Amino acid sequence: MKQILALLAVCATPALAAPVGYTIDSNHTFPLFETDHLGFSTQRGRFNKTSGKIVLDSAARKGSVEVSIDATSIDMGFAKWNENMRGEGFFNTAEFPVISFKSDQLRFEGDKPVAAEGTLTLLGVSKPVTLTLARFHCAPHPLNKRETCGADITARIKRSEFGMTKNIPSVSDEVRLLIAVEAFRDAP
Repeated sequence: MKQILALLAVCATPALAAPVGYTIDSNHTFPLFETDHLGFSTQRGRFNKTSGKIVLDSAARKGSVEVSIDATSIDMGFAKWNENMRGEGFFNTAEFPVISFKSDQLRFEGDKPVAAEGTLTLLGVSKPVTLTLARFHCAPHPLNKRETCGADITARIKRSEFGMTKNIPSVSDEVRLLIAVEAFRDAP
């Protein structure tokens, strides 16, 4: 009788979900940044090339994120300004062509991630940064039917902490990051 009860207990236990991998959709993922310019306006720029992987295990409330941003893909709206921002005083893309973020510490509320605590590497300097996730949602994509997850991500950093000090305080030290991200589930 004990063996039958033990077998029933095992069969009644729900299967544990395994970690699921997702690949960032570079066509729908845009890291943007904004900063105060001389107190007159908020200036914005974006990066047009982003890649990365996300792993989620909602049942275990764990996951990881690895993102690479092509710093040379900076887009400020016109060529001269793009060239200036690629220069040594700002992103120095000749020496540091990639900006990266890595995290293996996701915070969950229920089964949804709400933050990623990790390391941002910019200009060769690595610092801890927490990304806040809002509007996290997974569902079949209406066009290609693949499971897709998306979120709006925000954070604030001080660019001086990464060695980018040109034109402070005319251009503010604090930078707000705004990232729209979408990722497709990897094939099993």
